[in-house]
Amino acid sequence: MELINKRVLVVGLGKSGVASALFLKARGARVTVSDTKSEDELKAEIPALLDHGIGVETGGHGERTFQEQDLIVISPGVPVDAAPLAQARALGEKIIGEVELASQFFPGRIVAITGSNGKTTTTTLAGQMVAAGGFPTVVGGNIGTPAISLVDRAGPESVAVLEVSSFQLETIQAFRPWIAVVLNVTPDHLDRHRTFAAYANAKARIFENQERTDFAVLNADDPTCVQMGARTRAAVFWFSRKGEVRQGTHVQEGRILFRDAEGQQEIMLAADIPLKGSHNLENVLAAVCVGMLSGVAPARVRQTVQEFKAVEHRLEFVATIRGVQYYNDSKATNVDATIKALESFPANIHLILGGKDKGSDYSVLNELLRTRTKAVYTIGAAAAKIESQVKGWAEIVHAETLENAVRLAAQAAQPGDIVLLAPACASFDQFRSYEHRGKKFKEMVSTLGAQPATSK
Repeated sequence: MELINKRVLVVGLGKSGVASALFLKARGARVTVSDTKSEDELKAEIPALLDHGIGVETGGHGERTFQEQDLIVISPGVPVDAAPLAQARALGEKIIGEVELASQFFPGRIVAITGSNGKTTTTTLAGQMVAAGGFPTVVGGNIGTPAISLVDRAGPESVAVLEVSSFQLETIQAFRPWIAVVLNVTPDHLDRHRTFAAYANAKARIFENQERTDFAVLNADDPTCVQMGARTRAAVFWFSRKGEVRQGTHVQEGRILFRDAEGQQEIMLAADIPLKGSHNLENVLAAVCVGMLSGVAPARVRQTVQEFKAVEHRLEFVATIRGVQYYNDSKATNVDATIKALESFPANIHLILGGKDKGSDYSVLNELLRTRTKAVYTIGAAAAKIESQVKGWAEIVHAETLENAVRLAAQAAQPGDIVLLAPACASFDQFRSYEHRGKKFKEMVSTLGAQPATSK
């Protein structure tokens, strides 16, 4: 892609937007950035852009801003059907996302991991596994470090292990992962994609440009993933915790096995996985597949799993205070993730639910709420909807804020109980991000340890 003197517009000033703008400017493009947020909201980002001679538009998109651009790069948070983008398409302007931009400049091979849940844990584990195999490895994407920021840190032998979201996959054109992984597909982001079919189709685009020399790794226990197996030209490898697979990883008599055309190898005992929950067994099986396909020695694969620590905000143990255990699963931003969190504990859960609704059906939680929770503490904008859909299945405490929920749960919990933040919602009604929400939860829990015990 030739960029010198090209007019490029970057839409959206999140981390990936800022990184894209700086990358494009460094390669000689004439860059403008545009965001609907106000100048005051973007005061942390603007100075660096202006220092590099990048034009900045805030507080909305001007009608003429999108005209006569050689390239438009959009951030994941920008809806692809936004009116200014529709007009730009009508003018024949090229529109891509930041991951697509990065892929056109990345000098090495790409491992891309998507799914409704487990992306960050699997991406982190797979990245550590590939690095342990001796390969120059960079890790990023939706996990935190924009993919475009990895380009200048890589060489021809490098492997980029990227977490990619449905929003990022909507805007690909030539993006071609060497190894593409879909962990699972359950309803999420329906406020943006509108239908489950559209959401699943966005996920399936990860395979769109693969060839026979590439690999697709899919969950054999997930019906939507099974259907996707026919949508790639790549060699398909499966992972399953429930049954045997022809090629890939599965569990047999407590042993994790990897099978390919050369035969079957035992990698490790499932009991040696340090992470909690059956969903994390699936994440490990997928990562093992990536490691083995990348050429990592089985001993290195096993060691990486055994030494792996849970990723922050993913069913993260926070503390035991007066006999009550507190877990932070702020990354449980959809209903399926909350189901997996609830399934990780047998009973006596005080569950904190709520935030910004994403078009979810919370009634699918009801049976687990009935059998495993002592109470549900609702917070945020989705509280009323949640309460209407789970009424009669659990004791409901309308807490409104996370601080109230933690305080009330701590007062009600008995020794041996679990207080679990697994909100099934986005965070943007009361917090900047799920990380911000999780950090606040941990701060609140830490103050409980300093307070005198209250009588129940």
